[in-house]
Amino acid sequence: MKKAIAISSGAAALCLMVTPLLAEPDDDSLVINEELQMVTETEAPDHLEYVNTIYSGWRFRTDETQALQLDDFDNPAMLTVDAAIDAFNTVDGSEGKSCASCHAGPEDFAGLTASMPKVIDGKLVVMEDLLNNHRAKAMGAEPWKWSGQEMQGMVALIGLQSRGMPVDVAIDGEAAPFWEKGKEIYYTRYGQLELSCANCHEDNYGNMIRADHLSQGQINGFPTYRLKQAKLISKHNRFRGCIRDTRAETFAEGSDEFRALELYVQSRGNGLSVETPAVRQ
Repeated sequence: MKKAIAISSGAAALCLMVTPLLAEPDDDSLVINEELQMVTETEAPDHLEYVNTIYSGWRFRTDETQALQLDDFDNPAMLTVDAAIDAFNTVDGSEGKSCASCHAGPEDFAGLTASMPKVIDGKLVVMEDLLNNHRAKAMGAEPWKWSGQEMQGMVALIGLQSRGMPVDVAIDGEAAPFWEKGKEIYYTRYGQLELSCANCHEDNYGNMIRADHLSQGQINGFPTYRLKQAKLISKHNRFRGCIRDTRAETFAEGSDEFRALELYVQSRGNGLSVETPAVRQ
């Protein structure tokens, strides 16, 4: 495996937090409901320069946390997904419509999450954009808060329709400039600690940071139920938290910067299975 372990002087603060103990991803297999085999390890996509193999974050979690994702009855995220099914069929807004007024059911969206984000009419669009645009234009309804449980429950419900499919986001053509911007953000050092996303999730995955096991930061399971916060967490919420932890001013959820970063980070997981909704610590 080719990954740089050395840390530059600009990221010296990381040395104080990362222990020398290596804890590589385990060898467990993720099979959901005893029937759906997830790809949690595969060859890195060609555009990754410093990593040969990519791993789902599930492979870095404790046995107890992993077990919660093995069966939908044990997955705490499914309560919010169930609420989203009700919301899918609930009339809201000035047009007297529900999601079900235009779509036969959530299964209509099979494969969509695996290909998101994508460029539509020249703009990079993520799932939250699609949902709020539908609410505004088709339903005449108020937008949902980005990281609210109504929004993330629906994002998870739609993502569930792609569970088991390989992540396959396009990074060429119209998507290329957005992808390049996301890559720039991924490798830019932020904050007083002068840390980039890559310092933790590329240079040091497999190491322990404080009491946590650093993963590659894959987002193929988002929105993910985070036990620490006891709710579904959006991709942008997690991006914001990571940048904040560098002691920097962070970008806003739904910002163009985080849309670009989402595209880039998602592309780093091309080939892994969509796990939505995943469970993490």
